[in-house]
Amino acid sequence: MNEIFTAIFTGITAFTATNLDDLVILTLLFSQVNATFRRRHIVIGQYLGFCTLIIASMVGFFGGLILPAEWIGLLGLVPITIGLNQLLNPDDGDSSSEPELETEFSPTSGLARLISPPAYSVAAITIANGSDNISIYMPLFASAGISSLLIIISVFLLLVGVWCYMTYKLTCQRDISNLLARYGNHFVPFVLIGLGVFIILDSASLSPIALITSCLCLMGLIKIIQASQFKTQSL
Repeated sequence: MNEIFTAIFTGITAFTATNLDDLVILTLLFSQVNATFRRRHIVIGQYLGFCTLIIASMVGFFGGLILPAEWIGLLGLVPITIGLNQLLNPDDGDSSSEPELETEFSPTSGLARLISPPAYSVAAITIANGSDNISIYMPLFASAGISSLLIIISVFLLLVGVWCYMTYKLTCQRDISNLLARYGNHFVPFVLIGLGVFIILDSASLSPIALITSCLCLMGLIKIIQASQFKTQSL
Protein backbone atom coordinates (compact mmCIF):
# COMPACT_ATOMS: atom_id res chain seq x y z
CA MET A 1 0.00 0.00 0.00
CA ASN A 2 2.88 2.34 0.82
CA GLU A 3 4.31 1.64 -2.64
CA ILE A 4 1.05 2.76 -4.25
CA PHE A 5 0.90 6.02 -2.30
CA THR A 6 4.59 6.67 -2.98
CA ALA A 7 4.10 6.11 -6.71
CA ILE A 8 1.04 8.40 -6.78
CA PHE A 9 2.87 11.16 -4.89
CA THR A 10 5.94 10.76 -7.11
CA GLY A 11 3.81 10.95 -10.25
CA ILE A 12 2.02 14.10 -9.08
CA THR A 13 5.29 15.75 -8.06
CA ALA A 14 7.15 14.88 -11.27
CA PHE A 15 4.27 15.94 -13.50
CA THR A 16 3.75 19.25 -11.69
CA ALA A 17 7.45 20.08 -11.73
CA THR A 18 7.82 19.44 -15.45
CA ASN A 19 4.54 20.91 -16.69
CA LEU A 20 4.05 24.22 -14.88
CA ASP A 21 5.14 26.00 -18.04
CA ASP A 22 2.45 24.11 -19.95
CA LEU A 23 -0.17 25.96 -17.92
CA VAL A 24 0.86 29.16 -19.69
CA ILE A 25 1.14 27.51 -23.11
CA LEU A 26 -2.21 25.75 -22.87
CA THR A 27 -3.86 28.93 -21.65
CA LEU A 28 -2.54 30.70 -24.74
CA LEU A 29 -3.86 27.91 -26.97
CA PHE A 30 -7.31 27.91 -25.40
CA SER A 31 -7.47 31.66 -25.85
CA GLN A 32 -7.08 31.11 -29.62
CA VAL A 33 -10.05 28.74 -29.99
CA ASN A 34 -12.20 29.65 -33.00
CA ALA A 35 -14.35 28.03 -35.67
CA THR A 36 -11.49 25.92 -37.08
CA PHE A 37 -9.40 25.42 -33.94
CA ARG A 38 -11.53 23.61 -31.38
CA ARG A 39 -11.00 22.76 -27.73
CA ARG A 40 -10.88 19.06 -28.62
CA HIS A 41 -7.90 19.73 -30.90
CA ILE A 42 -5.96 21.04 -27.91
CA VAL A 43 -6.88 18.12 -25.64
CA ILE A 44 -6.16 15.46 -28.29
CA GLY A 45 -2.92 17.17 -29.30
CA GLN A 46 -1.78 17.46 -25.70
CA TYR A 47 -2.37 13.75 -25.12
CA LEU A 48 -0.62 12.80 -28.38
CA GLY A 49 2.42 14.91 -27.55
CA PHE A 50 2.61 13.77 -23.93
CA CYS A 51 2.29 10.09 -24.85
CA THR A 52 5.19 10.58 -27.24
CA LEU A 53 7.28 11.99 -24.38
CA ILE A 54 6.37 9.01 -22.19
CA ILE A 55 7.37 6.53 -24.91
CA ALA A 56 10.69 8.33 -25.39
CA SER A 57 11.30 8.22 -21.63
CA MET A 58 10.70 4.45 -21.49
CA VAL A 59 14.34 4.04 -22.54
CA GLY A 60 15.15 4.69 -18.90
CA PHE A 61 12.86 1.90 -17.68
CA PHE A 62 14.27 -0.71 -20.05
CA GLY A 63 17.76 0.39 -19.11
CA GLY A 64 16.82 -0.17 -15.50
CA LEU A 65 16.11 -3.83 -16.30
CA ILE A 66 19.73 -4.30 -17.39
CA LEU A 67 21.86 -1.97 -15.26
CA PRO A 68 22.22 -2.18 -11.47
CA ALA A 69 19.77 -0.06 -9.49
CA GLU A 70 22.62 1.89 -7.89
CA TRP A 71 23.88 3.01 -11.29
CA ILE A 72 20.44 3.92 -12.51
CA GLY A 73 19.83 5.94 -9.36
CA LEU A 74 22.71 8.22 -10.29
CA LEU A 75 20.48 9.56 -13.05
CA GLY A 76 18.77 11.44 -10.24
CA LEU A 77 21.62 13.92 -10.61
CA VAL A 78 19.96 15.05 -13.86
CA PRO A 79 16.89 16.72 -12.25
CA ILE A 80 19.14 18.03 -9.47
CA THR A 81 21.41 19.65 -12.06
CA ILE A 82 18.44 21.14 -13.93
CA GLY A 83 16.98 22.46 -10.68
CA LEU A 84 20.27 23.97 -9.51
CA ASN A 85 20.82 25.58 -12.90
CA GLN A 86 17.35 27.16 -12.83
CA LEU A 87 17.91 28.28 -9.24
CA LEU A 88 21.33 29.82 -9.89
CA ASN A 89 20.49 31.16 -13.36
CA PRO A 90 16.88 32.35 -13.20
CA ASP A 91 17.36 34.44 -16.34
CA ASP A 92 17.84 31.24 -18.38
CA GLY A 93 14.21 30.24 -17.89
CA ASP A 94 11.41 30.12 -20.37
CA SER A 95 10.26 33.70 -19.95
CA SER A 96 10.92 34.43 -23.60
CA SER A 97 9.18 31.34 -24.90
CA GLU A 98 5.68 32.79 -24.76
CA PRO A 99 5.93 35.19 -27.69
CA GLU A 100 7.85 32.61 -29.72
CA LEU A 101 5.03 30.13 -29.29
CA GLU A 102 2.51 32.64 -30.52
CA THR A 103 4.46 33.35 -33.70
CA GLU A 104 6.21 30.08 -34.51
CA PHE A 105 3.83 27.42 -33.26
CA SER A 106 0.45 29.07 -33.60
CA PRO A 107 -2.13 26.40 -34.44
CA THR A 108 -3.85 28.82 -36.82
CA SER A 109 -0.70 29.56 -38.80
CA GLY A 110 -0.60 28.76 -42.51
CA LEU A 111 2.14 26.16 -42.02
CA ALA A 112 0.07 24.21 -39.49
CA ARG A 113 -2.99 24.27 -41.73
CA LEU A 114 -1.03 22.96 -44.72
CA ILE A 115 1.09 20.29 -43.04
CA SER A 116 -1.20 18.76 -40.39
CA PRO A 117 -4.51 19.08 -38.57
CA PRO A 118 -4.64 21.42 -35.56
CA ALA A 119 -4.28 18.54 -33.11
CA TYR A 120 -0.91 17.56 -34.58
CA SER A 121 0.20 21.17 -34.29
CA VAL A 122 -0.59 21.14 -30.56
CA ALA A 123 1.21 17.79 -30.22
CA ALA A 124 4.27 19.32 -31.89
CA ILE A 125 4.25 22.17 -29.36
CA THR A 126 4.04 19.69 -26.48
CA ILE A 127 6.94 17.63 -27.80
CA ALA A 128 9.08 20.67 -28.58
CA ASN A 129 8.53 21.92 -25.03
CA GLY A 130 9.22 18.49 -23.48
CA SER A 131 12.99 18.10 -23.45
CA ASP A 132 13.05 18.68 -19.69
CA ASN A 133 10.23 16.17 -19.28
CA ILE A 134 12.27 13.39 -20.88
CA SER A 135 15.39 14.20 -18.84
CA ILE A 136 13.32 13.93 -15.65
CA TYR A 137 11.11 10.98 -16.58
CA MET A 138 13.97 8.74 -17.77
CA PRO A 139 15.67 8.41 -14.37
CA LEU A 140 12.28 8.31 -12.68
CA PHE A 141 11.13 5.41 -14.85
CA ALA A 142 14.51 3.69 -14.53
CA SER A 143 14.25 3.60 -10.74
CA ALA A 144 10.65 2.36 -10.72
CA GLY A 145 9.31 -1.18 -10.73
CA ILE A 146 6.69 -2.26 -13.23
CA SER A 147 3.76 -1.67 -10.82
CA SER A 148 5.05 1.76 -9.77
CA LEU A 149 5.68 2.66 -13.41
CA LEU A 150 2.09 1.83 -14.39
CA ILE A 151 0.76 3.91 -11.50
CA ILE A 152 3.00 6.87 -12.35
CA ILE A 153 2.00 6.79 -16.03
CA SER A 154 -1.68 6.55 -15.05
CA VAL A 155 -1.26 9.59 -12.80
CA PHE A 156 0.47 11.43 -15.66
CA LEU A 157 -2.35 10.73 -18.10
CA LEU A 158 -4.99 11.74 -15.56
CA LEU A 159 -3.16 15.00 -14.82
CA VAL A 160 -2.94 15.85 -18.53
CA GLY A 161 -6.73 16.04 -18.51
CA VAL A 162 -6.70 18.05 -15.29
CA TRP A 163 -4.17 20.45 -16.83
CA CYS A 164 -6.35 20.93 -19.90
CA TYR A 165 -9.45 21.60 -17.78
CA MET A 166 -7.61 24.02 -15.50
CA THR A 167 -6.14 26.00 -18.35
CA TYR A 168 -9.47 26.18 -20.14
CA LYS A 169 -10.95 27.74 -17.01
CA LEU A 170 -7.94 30.04 -16.69
CA THR A 171 -8.75 31.63 -20.05
CA CYS A 172 -11.54 33.44 -18.19
CA GLN A 173 -9.21 34.42 -15.31
CA ARG A 174 -6.40 36.53 -16.76
CA ASP A 175 -5.09 37.63 -13.35
CA ILE A 176 -4.52 34.03 -12.24
CA SER A 177 -2.87 33.16 -15.55
CA ASN A 178 -0.47 36.10 -15.23
CA LEU A 179 0.30 35.10 -11.64
CA LEU A 180 1.25 31.58 -12.69
CA ALA A 181 3.37 32.89 -15.53
CA ARG A 182 5.24 35.26 -13.22
CA TYR A 183 5.78 33.19 -10.07
CA GLY A 184 5.12 29.54 -10.94
CA ASN A 185 8.62 28.82 -12.21
CA HIS A 186 10.18 29.96 -8.91
CA PHE A 187 8.98 26.76 -7.26
CA VAL A 188 10.11 24.40 -10.01
CA PRO A 189 13.86 24.27 -9.10
CA PHE A 190 13.12 23.13 -5.54
CA VAL A 191 10.70 20.45 -6.72
CA LEU A 192 13.22 19.14 -9.27
CA ILE A 193 16.01 19.03 -6.69
CA GLY A 194 13.75 17.21 -4.24
CA LEU A 195 12.75 14.71 -6.91
CA GLY A 196 16.39 13.99 -7.78
CA VAL A 197 17.29 13.56 -4.11
CA PHE A 198 14.42 11.10 -3.72
CA ILE A 199 15.58 9.03 -6.72
CA ILE A 200 19.18 8.84 -5.47
CA LEU A 201 18.37 8.05 -1.85
CA ASP A 202 15.63 5.57 -2.77
CA SER A 203 18.06 3.59 -4.93
CA ALA A 204 20.88 3.94 -2.38
CA SER A 205 23.19 5.23 -5.10
CA LEU A 206 24.88 7.78 -2.84
CA SER A 207 25.07 8.34 0.89
CA PRO A 208 23.57 11.61 2.17
CA ILE A 209 27.06 13.06 2.69
CA ALA A 210 28.14 12.05 -0.82
CA LEU A 211 24.90 13.50 -2.21
CA ILE A 212 25.47 16.84 -0.46
CA THR A 213 29.06 16.90 -1.74
CA SER A 214 27.87 16.15 -5.28
CA CYS A 215 25.32 18.98 -5.11
CA LEU A 216 27.99 21.42 -3.93
CA CYS A 217 30.27 20.32 -6.78
CA LEU A 218 27.44 20.77 -9.27
CA MET A 219 26.76 24.26 -7.92
CA GLY A 220 30.43 25.15 -8.34
CA LEU A 221 30.49 23.73 -11.86
CA ILE A 222 27.37 25.69 -12.83
CA LYS A 223 28.89 28.87 -11.48
CA ILE A 224 32.12 28.26 -13.41
CA ILE A 225 30.18 27.70 -16.64
CA GLN A 226 28.11 30.80 -15.96
CA ALA A 227 31.25 32.89 -15.39
CA SER A 228 32.89 31.59 -18.57
CA GLN A 229 29.76 32.38 -20.59
CA PHE A 230 29.68 35.88 -19.15
CA LYS A 231 33.33 36.47 -20.09
CA THR A 232 32.66 35.18 -23.61
CA GLN A 233 29.70 37.51 -24.06
CA SER A 234 31.62 40.51 -22.75
CA LEU A 235 34.48 40.02 -25.24
